[in-house]
Amino acid sequence: MMEMNGFSLSEYLTAYLSDPSSLASADYVEDPDDALDAVIDAIAVDSAALAHSNNFETLESMLLNFPNLSSKCKAKLADLIISGLSTQAETAHQLIEGDEHELFGQQRQLLEMYSFLTQWTVAAVETSNAQASQGATKPRSKNKPTSEGNLDTKAAFEHLQSALEVMCKVQRLKLSKLFITTSERDLFISLYTRSAYLILENEQNVKNVTLKMHIFKVLCIAIKNNGHGFGAQTSLLQNLTYYDHLSDTIAEFLRILYEQYDYPQLADEILRELSNKEFNSNDSKGPKPVSAFLVRFSELAPRLVMQKMTLLAKHLDSESYTLRCAIIEICGNLILDLSRQEETMETHKTQINSFFDVLEERILDVNPYCRSKAIQVLFKLCDLETKFTQRRQQITDLVIQSLEDKSNNVRRHAIKLLSRLISTHPFSLLHGGQLPLKEWKDRLDNVNAELKSLLPLLEPRAKEEHTPGDLSKIDEDLLDSPTDDEEADTTDKVAATEEQYANAEAINRLRLTKQYYTEALTFINSLHAASEIICSLLSAKNKTEVIEAMDFFVIADAYKLETAKMGIRKMLHLIWTKANSDEGKGVQIHLVECYKSLFFTAPEQFSEGDTCTYIARNLISLTYGATAAELTSLERLLYVMMKNKQMPDLVIQKLWQVYGVQQRDISKVQRRGAIIILGMLAVFDSGIVVRELDTLFQVGLGVHGKHDFVLARYTCVALQRIMSASQKLANHHPILQRLVSVIDMYSENREWYALAEQAINAIYSLAKRPDLLCAEVIRHMTRVVFTEPDTTFTKPMSTTCALSQLIFLIGHIAIKQIVHMEAYENEFKRRKAAAEKGSAKSGIEKAEKRPKDEMDLITGTSEDDFTEAITHIRERELLYDEMALLPRFGKLVSEICSDNLKYNDPQLQISATLCLAKLMCVSSSYCEQNLPLLLTILEKSRDPVTRSNIVIALGDIAVCFNHIIDENTDFLYRRLHDADSIVQRTCLMTLTFLILAGQVKVKGQLGEMAKCLEDSDKSIADLAKMFFTELSRKDNAIYNGYTDIFSTLSADQSLEEDGFRRILKFLSSFIEKEKHAKQLAEKLAARLPRCENEKQWSDVTYALSLLPHKNEEIQKAVTEGFKVVSSANRLVAN
Repeated sequence: MMEMNGFSLSEYLTAYLSDPSSLASADYVEDPDDALDAVIDAIAVDSAALAHSNNFETLESMLLNFPNLSSKCKAKLADLIISGLSTQAETAHQLIEGDEHELFGQQRQLLEMYSFLTQWTVAAVETSNAQASQGATKPRSKNKPTSEGNLDTKAAFEHLQSALEVMCKVQRLKLSKLFITTSERDLFISLYTRSAYLILENEQNVKNVTLKMHIFKVLCIAIKNNGHGFGAQTSLLQNLTYYDHLSDTIAEFLRILYEQYDYPQLADEILRELSNKEFNSNDSKGPKPVSAFLVRFSELAPRLVMQKMTLLAKHLDSESYTLRCAIIEICGNLILDLSRQEETMETHKTQINSFFDVLEERILDVNPYCRSKAIQVLFKLCDLETKFTQRRQQITDLVIQSLEDKSNNVRRHAIKLLSRLISTHPFSLLHGGQLPLKEWKDRLDNVNAELKSLLPLLEPRAKEEHTPGDLSKIDEDLLDSPTDDEEADTTDKVAATEEQYANAEAINRLRLTKQYYTEALTFINSLHAASEIICSLLSAKNKTEVIEAMDFFVIADAYKLETAKMGIRKMLHLIWTKANSDEGKGVQIHLVECYKSLFFTAPEQFSEGDTCTYIARNLISLTYGATAAELTSLERLLYVMMKNKQMPDLVIQKLWQVYGVQQRDISKVQRRGAIIILGMLAVFDSGIVVRELDTLFQVGLGVHGKHDFVLARYTCVALQRIMSASQKLANHHPILQRLVSVIDMYSENREWYALAEQAINAIYSLAKRPDLLCAEVIRHMTRVVFTEPDTTFTKPMSTTCALSQLIFLIGHIAIKQIVHMEAYENEFKRRKAAAEKGSAKSGIEKAEKRPKDEMDLITGTSEDDFTEAITHIRERELLYDEMALLPRFGKLVSEICSDNLKYNDPQLQISATLCLAKLMCVSSSYCEQNLPLLLTILEKSRDPVTRSNIVIALGDIAVCFNHIIDENTDFLYRRLHDADSIVQRTCLMTLTFLILAGQVKVKGQLGEMAKCLEDSDKSIADLAKMFFTELSRKDNAIYNGYTDIFSTLSADQSLEEDGFRRILKFLSSFIEKEKHAKQLAEKLAARLPRCENEKQWSDVTYALSLLPHKNEEIQKAVTEGFKVVSSANRLVAN
């Protein structure tokens, strides 16, 4: 045996931890490979050769300079030390088993030396491994070792695993025989545990499952066999605080320690320690790893967490919302564990109820993250086999309240939870999973009727049993021996008893069924209430919230909730969401997917033909009862789908079959729906209509169209889609002649007006000379009204109706003629620009060789000349030229409008007013002459339709002749407070367009618009919110009008104080710049000295409180004024 080195583990470890370089007494080895080979040879002969001072110091020196060694040398060094420790472990085991006490001291020293070098090797390998993983991203310095000297990750992991395996091997020895005192043993074990903790600090090491399991094994043995429990508690808590990535790892370790080593004490102590921790509300980093650990550990070992739940529950009152969220999630995990246990005891039910109480309470937490977390936990619990029916209803009611939460994140998760509550509802046992309200009500009524019929059957029996007999009148025959009669009576009684039991059983079953139906109806009614709120959330700013709302209505429709149709129709308008951002595109894409799943996904067993029939039927159903806005949105949706090639050709064929079917009768709405959808599809591909012109001619403009004006109208709409598909049609074309005949059809049906409007639109869209065709129509209608005798018009009402139709045609043809002329002007400018571009490229000669049409003949005219010519025609010829047709009717229309006593037919007045407004859009002179008349009708007319038409007309006039209407905008603003909500809504929409488009100047009337924010009609209030939201995006528009709005609102005595404050708070949210807030505050503060009463003072101070002005002088003035007002109030009270 070589001479032992005087090695003291305590001294060496202290020196190593303070300064490792102080341990290397020998100089740096010049040739590390040769020196290492010499040590290997010596130890190969006898592993105890490490005790020789030269060998030990050589290894120390090499470990100290480990980064400078070659990778081969590093690997040999690590293998030498680790294998040496393994050999010494085997030797120690033999000595301990042989009870050779005289050699224990020498062997203990060798174990300490090898273990010391092993933990140093682990630290060196780990440091080298960390540097290697970072070397790819950081530049290398000249003085630093090259990457060639680093161990690759795989080799490093192998060395670390080998070292950890040997550490486990050593720890399994009966170390109590080698180490006399506990402190010596603990110091020795700390070499291994320190290495384990060091490896855990690197996140990459934790991701290696094998290496992680070896670390767990080292620590578990140290804790279980070698008294490392308290040290582990301290180290784990420190690591949990300093290293975020160790939260899940520590939880997994404690689970293994508990399950495989039967040592729950450490987990208990750590949970106890964490339950006493306190965190500041401003500390965002500290609670995060603790919370992650608690949540993960509750998933892995819920029984242990359950035991300490009373201590952990203190964190529900913690200032840190992160900890509160963790406890909320723990409650959910514990419910999951308790509900999955096979034996459900009464204590388990009590615990589950207490945890549900916590979750329900936390839905109302002050912090939105906690509220959101509680809802997310409940979302997970919905998938349990145990449905907790009573709790589900309470949860449903609370979640419906959360739909109106201020936080969009809470609202989003609330919608998601409601969707899951529907898909996992517990009422699918008797009648399947559908939830139509009417059917469930009918079922409940039937059960009540059955109960009512069965209950009387029990009552007589009950009375007979409880009615005492008259004992004085006993028949003596009854005292004789039994007879056949008695046996018959006994049989009857048994039968009656059995019947009674059967009735009782049936009644009990019906009562349970009644309770089942009642609970289902309560749930369904709650969902109906939630649907209305979610419907309003479809217009939310947060797009993820909107997407969840769409998914809710898709699920609701799958379960046949009646309110789903309302949401599905409303979410159709989301197709107009601006797609200039990823969120906007996401909403559009998701809407298309929702509609595909709702209306384009047929049952799997359907054939291709059946699938297309199914889709066509669904598309047609979308048109039933649809408003104009819904049809417009549907048209856009189908356009997007056609663009994405998501519309099968066979579906289009099916739609044409429905539209053109002749052999059997189908409902009018089906045929109408088919042509509506076809017209929408033709917006993208006009060939859809071009290829079926004959069908349109025979059906919509033929027999069916004569009896169904709505069908004929939508046929005309479909014809308008082909204007860009081919050249204009000659006036004698059969389609155009049929359109003229459609207009000439006399009918008192109100649908004629809409039909005639679309027929004229189709003529102007298709014909080469639509003005000539329409002139013939006017002449024919004029002869019918004024000259030609006809038995059809024997009644005055019929003549009035014909006159009304004639005037309607005149007004609409005048407008279309203006549009037609503007189209010519635009075409002229386009060809002019193309001609100039072509002549610049290929010369004038090539331009002269091109065939010329009427437009080409005037390309030499300047744009200004052409524009002036068009303007002259509008101003002086259409309504004033003696040779023109329309001037003959201008005065007639004015006379009818001005004398409503003589021309007192309501429809005639509506048509005349509409015609007057349209003619005023043609000529500014005519407009100026008749504007007073139009404004008078607006003020005095009792018909809301007439007032709405005039409001829209004033908007059009403002666009055409801005200078005329600019002085009369007050008449328009007055309609914001019209008695009829339709007129109010129309006026608000018109003003929204005019103001946002810059067509009218706002002169302090924004206050009138602001009052609409508090309108009783929610749709008007929503329109007003949309207007101010859009207005805020224009340059400082809200800031510029803020004081005028404030003055208008404050002066309105009819506006309630709460309403005033809500409006002001909404508008102040748009004042985002600090500079603007400061300037507005100064302007408002200047009003304080001029306040004449307490209301004015309160209004100004409230407005100041909404503006973040940070002006101490203003605050001081407000405070002093408050004291004056308070003292005045006290004097009045006294």
